[in-house]
Amino acid sequence: MGSDTGWRADVADGGPHGTVAPRQRLWRSVRARAALGSVLAVGLFLGVGSVAFVGLFSAALRSGVEQSASAEAEGVSAQLVAADATTLPEDDGRLLVLVEDGRVVDRTDDEIELPTPIPDGDVFVSVVDDEPVVFASEDVDVDGRDLVILAGRSLEETDDAVGLVSMLLLIAVPVLVALVGGLTWLLVGRALAPVERIRREVSELGAGELDRRIAVPATGDEIGRLAGTMNGMLERLEDAQTAQRRFVSDASHELRSPLAVIRQYAEVAALHPDRVDPAELSSTVLEEGARMQGLVESLLLLAKLDEGATGNARRTVDVDDLLLTEAARLRSAGGLRVESAAVAAARVDGDEVLLARVARNLVDNAVRHARSVVRVGSATDGRIVRISVEDDGPGVPVESRAHVFERFVRLDESRSRDAGGSGLGLAIVADVVRLHGGSIELVDSAALGGAAFIVTLPASSAS
Repeated sequence: MGSDTGWRADVADGGPHGTVAPRQRLWRSVRARAALGSVLAVGLFLGVGSVAFVGLFSAALRSGVEQSASAEAEGVSAQLVAADATTLPEDDGRLLVLVEDGRVVDRTDDEIELPTPIPDGDVFVSVVDDEPVVFASEDVDVDGRDLVILAGRSLEETDDAVGLVSMLLLIAVPVLVALVGGLTWLLVGRALAPVERIRREVSELGAGELDRRIAVPATGDEIGRLAGTMNGMLERLEDAQTAQRRFVSDASHELRSPLAVIRQYAEVAALHPDRVDPAELSSTVLEEGARMQGLVESLLLLAKLDEGATGNARRTVDVDDLLLTEAARLRSAGGLRVESAAVAAARVDGDEVLLARVARNLVDNAVRHARSVVRVGSATDGRIVRISVEDDGPGVPVESRAHVFERFVRLDESRSRDAGGSGLGLAIVADVVRLHGGSIELVDSAALGGAAFIVTLPASSAS
């Protein structure tokens, strides 16, 4: 089976290449990656959102200032028209400029400096006392003179408000990102704590402790299903290990019997050569050697079937010919009546060698248990081919039928006419049928009263 601790070491150390440095293990953890991912995602979202918010906030404030300046310019223009005046009202703290033909003719504050020439457009920005000011213009006709009223509003408060909001965001965004990262670290850590517990429990399992199970949390979530899946895997590993040990034990027992017989005859021949009949010795050795060879070949075939590859090409096979060949073989051996009238044309796609082994094993099994009659049959029903092999023996108890296809299983010896079977024949049949996408069933023979094996296979596509 290989090292009994290799898979547990991989679980404990994080991989098949040995231990990982603590810092590397930290950043390779789901917890750290989740926290880092949340920090990057939230940081990017808040960063872009903050920039957009500051831009929109600044634009909204400036738009309000511009509207206020425009309203003031309109109001002053109305006053000049009403008073038929060409000079500005006395200085009341407002930033006003009167322009004619591109020249400043009056202003409320001598500190007001406008660029020359005065920019075109309804709104522009200039600097007054080192402060940005938005000017809005309004054309007015007074006493036949084309004048332009410029009303200004300082942007200092707007810039201060934008600066304050920007500073608050510069403080709040990193704090929020850090909180999200920390909260993600804690929540993911709590969510993964059961997974870490499952990992520790699995890593602590020894090769002989596959009967232990992982505690399943009563949460009904993915963690609970993971624990259930791990228990299912452990159960399958335990079953496989038990089957392997039983298989090795049974195979050893089967091989020990012929080897013991051969050794016994060899020892007698070595100690008392005059008491041993060479013909009997040769016959016994050949018989037991053939028995061992058959057992070894069966074991190799089962190993190949377990891997799902036999190395033989698949082709269209006439299973009725296989059954008729076995029936002819039994008739030539004598001792039993063989009925093959129920054999009808039936073709499947598969491995002819393996399907012939199915027919032979089923017939040999029927011969061992039949009293006087063995019946074989085949039929095609739509896309299904059915093969039947029946005998008039004692049959198989219902409670034992689930075990007849297991390896090295023998039922009550009273069913057998000889002890020549290895207990692998029906196991090979079941595996070959399964490999060909079919099924096998053991029932009572309605016609003969013994056992009836019914094999169902997909019919050939060429049928």
